[in-house]
Amino acid sequence: MEYMVGPAAHSQGNILCCHCGVPIPPNPANMCVGCLRARVDITEGIPKQLTLSFCKQCERYLQPPGTWVQCALESRELLALCLKKIKASLNKVRLIDAGFIWTEPHSKRLKLKVTVQKEVINGAVLQQVFVVEYTVQPQMCEDCHRIEAKDFWKAVVQVRQKTLHKKTFFYLEQLILKHKLHQNTLRIKEIHDGLDFYYSSKQQAQKMVDFLQCTVPSRSKSSQRLTSHDVHSNVYNYKSTFSVEIVPICKDNVVCLSPKLAQSLGNMSQICVCIRVTSTVHLIDPSTLQIAEIDGNTYWRYPFNSLFHPKQLEEFIVMDISRVQERKKGAGAGARSNKHTLAEAWVQKTSELDTDHQYFCSTHLGHILNPGDLVLGFDLANCNLNDEFVNKMNPHSIPDVVLIKKSYDRAKRQHRRNWKLKELERDKEGMDTDDERQYQDFLEDLEEDETIRKNVNIYRNADIPVESDTDDDGAPRISLAEMLEDLHISQDATVYCRSSVPEKAKVSLIVKGGDGACSYTCQQRCWGNVDNRNSSDPWARYVEMEELQFAACSQCVRCLDERL
Repeated sequence: MEYMVGPAAHSQGNILCCHCGVPIPPNPANMCVGCLRARVDITEGIPKQLTLSFCKQCERYLQPPGTWVQCALESRELLALCLKKIKASLNKVRLIDAGFIWTEPHSKRLKLKVTVQKEVINGAVLQQVFVVEYTVQPQMCEDCHRIEAKDFWKAVVQVRQKTLHKKTFFYLEQLILKHKLHQNTLRIKEIHDGLDFYYSSKQQAQKMVDFLQCTVPSRSKSSQRLTSHDVHSNVYNYKSTFSVEIVPICKDNVVCLSPKLAQSLGNMSQICVCIRVTSTVHLIDPSTLQIAEIDGNTYWRYPFNSLFHPKQLEEFIVMDISRVQERKKGAGAGARSNKHTLAEAWVQKTSELDTDHQYFCSTHLGHILNPGDLVLGFDLANCNLNDEFVNKMNPHSIPDVVLIKKSYDRAKRQHRRNWKLKELERDKEGMDTDDERQYQDFLEDLEEDETIRKNVNIYRNADIPVESDTDDDGAPRISLAEMLEDLHISQDATVYCRSSVPEKAKVSLIVKGGDGACSYTCQQRCWGNVDNRNSSDPWARYVEMEELQFAACSQCVRCLDERL
């Protein structure tokens, strides 16, 4: 007889299913899983076919009752939107998991795999997986419907400047492009005195007005018009109009200040030259180099006008010029410019070279003028000025000539200009000869004024080759360091970010033309060959992975993946 050393092992017995008789482990329902699923469906009442409304114009989905949301395919936002459609049916079950099943993007179908649990007979918990299919149904949202109906805007910003020159508008256009304030506009329309910006909401228009008041000296006023009214829901629909008026002063204008304003600015001369228009009007006294800044509020309190039209500029030749030592400041005098040099010059009109008539004047351009140079200016001695402040001035205090800027060969400057600017997409009738001349004046101002240039995005024009500095004739130019590369990445290009690359990876690429196409294959040029920096290809641009993002073709991407 053998004795058992330890206690007997306890084993769980099986029972027979009460329906099919299959041996199963004991459970509260005494049924196998197959019989339990055949007799109990925990997904009953949950819809398996649903629809989603999608606007093709703005690519948004409808979130009932009336909200349109932006969702990417297989994103968390879209998953939450799909689950909200069946949320009311899931109150009797427990949601365990949910996820998308891949479908073709053009199939207009979304499939959602949902896992739920529910307590069934005698406390048994049953888990079941099922698929909900959503049909994407096209439906135009209200905003897009208004656009198609040509009744789309709710607010308009009317920007006006009562002047014949558009230098301020050209500068304002570049500021809008740099800060990307044109992205929310529905339409931009150009008219004779300015621009009209149309918006779908009043808040966006108000944001534009605030930006204009911070960038250019201006004043604004608003009004609204009732378009419709629902007496039952007490809903009012308005169309708002914002009128922004920019001060009628542009760069290179000669102005005459009121005596009270000139005294408040440090006893400067009433005859001044506008050297720059940014958030304030920058003035300089050509006889003393005294400078002053006038904001919008000060201008509208003491308004003044330009004495000349830009077409009245005349060409003079410098016969003799002498720099003047710094004069002693008078009582209460303001600050003086450090970027200009005071000089006294004898000039003669190029149209009067056959005569001996010369003009004596003080100028702030002593740092760039030499005898024999051509300079543009206004003739005050032989003109009829119709200005209330000039008429009250002492005639001996009015200069004979006011010099504005040095004259260069415009055709040569335009030919070698290897940079360009972007423009707003707007409705316009066309650019006439005068508009083209004014635009060329603005481009020359950018080359001459570094302060304005800092607020503008300047792009390199790849169609014009870079000339050597030996061909320089003295005209100001923009260096390559100040230009941005007009980068256009193709859809097939892959963008790598330095955050996904180890610090020790010293990877370099030559990108051809900035379009994402490599100049050479990855076996020759892609991997850290420092000798390839001096490439003979003029369009090649060397990009370091440690400094910025870059684009690469698929072959180079495979090469990088293998080495990283």
